[in-house]
Amino acid sequence: MQRYQNYVQGQWVDGQGSELDLFNAITGDKIGEASSAGLDYESILAYGRKTGGDKLRKMTFQERGRMLKALAFHLMEKKRKYYEVSAWSGATKVDSWIDIEGGIGNLFANASLRRQFPDLPYHVDGVAAPLSKGGSFIGHHIMVPKRGVAVHINAFNFPIWGMLEKIAVNMMAGVPSVVKPSEFTCYLTEVMVRDIIASKILPEGSLQLICGLGRGVIDHVSSEDVVTFTGSAKTGRILKSMPHIVENSVPFNLEADSLNASVLGEYATPDTEEFKLFIKECTKEITVKAGQKCTAVRRIIVPENLIDEVESAIASRLSTTIIGDPSQEGVRMGALATNLQVERVRENVELLAKSQDIVYGDLDNFDVVGADKEKGAFFSPILFRNNDPFNKTDVHNIECFGPVSTIMPYKSLDDAIELSRMGKGSLVSSIVTPNDDEAKDFVINAAHMHGRILVLNKGCAKESTGHGSPMPLLTHGGPGRAGGGEEMGGKRGILHYMQRTAIQGHPTTITKITEQFQVGAEMPEANPHVFRQHFEELTIGDTVFTHKHTVTDADIVNFANVSGDNFYAHMDETSLDGTIFEKRVAHGYFLLSKAAGLFVDPKKGPVLLNYGVEEARFTKPVYPGATIGVRFTVKEKIDQEKKDENDIAKGIVKFLVDMYDETGETVAMATILTMVKKLDQSM
Repeated sequence: MQRYQNYVQGQWVDGQGSELDLFNAITGDKIGEASSAGLDYESILAYGRKTGGDKLRKMTFQERGRMLKALAFHLMEKKRKYYEVSAWSGATKVDSWIDIEGGIGNLFANASLRRQFPDLPYHVDGVAAPLSKGGSFIGHHIMVPKRGVAVHINAFNFPIWGMLEKIAVNMMAGVPSVVKPSEFTCYLTEVMVRDIIASKILPEGSLQLICGLGRGVIDHVSSEDVVTFTGSAKTGRILKSMPHIVENSVPFNLEADSLNASVLGEYATPDTEEFKLFIKECTKEITVKAGQKCTAVRRIIVPENLIDEVESAIASRLSTTIIGDPSQEGVRMGALATNLQVERVRENVELLAKSQDIVYGDLDNFDVVGADKEKGAFFSPILFRNNDPFNKTDVHNIECFGPVSTIMPYKSLDDAIELSRMGKGSLVSSIVTPNDDEAKDFVINAAHMHGRILVLNKGCAKESTGHGSPMPLLTHGGPGRAGGGEEMGGKRGILHYMQRTAIQGHPTTITKITEQFQVGAEMPEANPHVFRQHFEELTIGDTVFTHKHTVTDADIVNFANVSGDNFYAHMDETSLDGTIFEKRVAHGYFLLSKAAGLFVDPKKGPVLLNYGVEEARFTKPVYPGATIGVRFTVKEKIDQEKKDENDIAKGIVKFLVDMYDETGETVAMATILTMVKKLDQSM
């Protein structure tokens, strides 16, 4: 019999005895055993902090991102085996695609975020704050990786996604992880982790796996660790309120199942494309993963004059949904993950049936294709109708974590917003409407109780990822019942695993710490010119002090002729009354163009190209007769990987362009981005 093992402290180990048996959700056959009994969690966490943490913290964001990208490609090559195992959980091919390739997609998405971070092991957050009149004392913020471990306690419904969505984020931050998947579907997580460990792409100690019950896995967390939990709100609250979690202020991200709602707008009448989209989306959310998604639509909120049409249309689509073994032709909905889930969902359906009516589905009488209904964990889609949702409120309190949803009517959009709020906080809500004013009204007034809102219409339907799909670059979480936490969210999610610290000092000192030039820092003159130096040779703060140029009327006229910019402030001195200008003023873009003419060294050298301008500001009018010069300073350097063996070895260099006039006062400022060759690609 297959033993699904734990990967801890650098080795695959069995727990003591057999904590639980694992079963195929389709056939009911036993597929293996798992146990985490007897594991020394205090040592496991210490191993992660030291062995994995030390290595990850030394890596830059660019290196961590490239690591995740390599891992994503590696797992994509092996995805076929994960589909085979995923089917044991009752998942259809579509269900498995969401879990497996959606999870791997999280690795790709987070890897791409490296471009939003410096080429450092830590992050420089925001911009400097001036703290003194003379400019010799400034403040800034840096964010460093927490020196603990991220402990992820995941749910049974997404054994791959649940792991990858979280470790991608903490590893980008430089923090190791211990993953505790649900014991019921840990077999799929274990199969993938074996491939991850064997690849040696991740530093040893950066990922550890607990199969089995995992009792005690957070008993030894400290203030430097981070705990995340995905699952029931009740269990999450119990864990979050453990005395040592509270006493040590351990960061705890809770993402709980919620009573998500989808609203059909009043303008989405049956003759609109949006009405059809709504029916399709609600049906999909009932049947995909057999309704076992924390983001599934549990409450279907529709105009009271359309409730009959909506009920009929959804029931009609559900009636064509074939339940059974996903390997069989035509099967569109598989089983629940376990027979225990069948019992739990059935119990809650029976509770809801006391206050509302089942209008589609039967707990006992439904057909299953290619499998034995009595052995597998099968469940019929159930559609309820609640005609009085403001008074019959069980629907706003009881969640059936399966293919179950309830239709309810509303009289006005304000009523729909209130009904969505009665779920006490959700991960996601949606509104389907062709009317943007209606969409805006709903979003602005409902957003305070929902972590995400999808606005669906025919314009975005073709490419929309749907109500139930959280995206790695957007936050996933929600207020109230949903747990009050946030996961993913692009750059925001990564910062969750880092400590923000304010730093204060002289600009030169802050420049040294941040490795980003701060205005007011020392500016040693570059020798040779910065455009003659390769990426490795450039030093933050080195500056080119250019020749100067006196602006003339002819400059302004010539630039207007070339650019076509004949704005009155540049060309019509008689129109300046009531403006801030004393006389005709030079174009801001002329100043930038002239700055390039002053700071560029034209001969062929290590600089490959300039490819962008950031943070351009024109801070003082420049009139004919003013004399301008440029301080051109190395601001920041970011390493860049070669795309292939034929690619040029290079890095990104940001230069600060500070234009000043004869008084020494800055008149314009910008950051230009350049690609600069490395030494091994010298001319």
